[in-house]
Amino acid sequence: MRRNRLTIRRHRRSLTDRPAGYFTDLYHHLLTSSWPALLAQIAAMFVILNAAFALGYLSDGGIANARPGSFTDVFFFSVETMATVGYGRMIPVTLLAHLLMSVEALTGLIGFAVVTGLIFAKFSRPTARVRFSRVAVISPRDGVPSLMFRMANVRANQIVEAQVHVVFARQERTAEGEEVRRFRDLELTRYRNAIFAYSWTAVHPILPGSPFFGVTREELIAADADLTISLTGIDETFSQTVYARHYYNAEEIIWGARLADITMHTPDGGFALDMSQFDETVPAEAGLTASTGV
Repeated sequence: MRRNRLTIRRHRRSLTDRPAGYFTDLYHHLLTSSWPALLAQIAAMFVILNAAFALGYLSDGGIANARPGSFTDVFFFSVETMATVGYGRMIPVTLLAHLLMSVEALTGLIGFAVVTGLIFAKFSRPTARVRFSRVAVISPRDGVPSLMFRMANVRANQIVEAQVHVVFARQERTAEGEEVRRFRDLELTRYRNAIFAYSWTAVHPILPGSPFFGVTREELIAADADLTISLTGIDETFSQTVYARHYYNAEEIIWGARLADITMHTPDGGFALDMSQFDETVPAEAGLTASTGV
């Protein structure tokens, strides 16, 4: 998709702009990695470090009771030293082996402290689980053409004082002929929700002054337009700020459609949300005044 190509171009530019390389923010990289990626990187680093120390022990030959030339023996001696297990069968007997063992013990002490802090920080970091509709739509709302998209809190708790911020971006050419990407904040009929517990449909009326006013879908696609949605709030469980972010490119905005009704009435007079229809759209002519689960 066009947005994906733009994201790749931005990513490549950001990589080339980094003066100090990958390891300038290794902690941030590990903290933002997925759990499988984090555990795989920790395991790989553990194996690499132990293999490096094992080569040092092997070159010196100063480990008693290790088979001569056995990389396996000195590797597992390294593992026992770094993990402070110390079974006692193999011991260093030369000065170089003692020095390597001391450095490795210090490395293991610092490494386990860093990994413990990293895992605790990753476990304790609050995150929001907010689902966004697969597409945004443009259709009349209360007689006014409006841009709409839907959000849902998929956790069983509430996000209090939730706020949504929508930024529109497109490529434009200045009077001097310079190609620039301009950003504009979109006005919403409601940008704050005291309690975000279920579903929330954000509505941007397309009035004079709106970047959508008087333009066509083809023009927005040609201008590489997109929307950036940012939602922030306070998680009632952690009492900490959480956020969620989503993007829509111009091809993911459907004109002349509305979001399908997801509200269902229960036999006891209450209501429930039919999440199977969350991403569905219907033609705008099918009923513009139906509830959309706001």
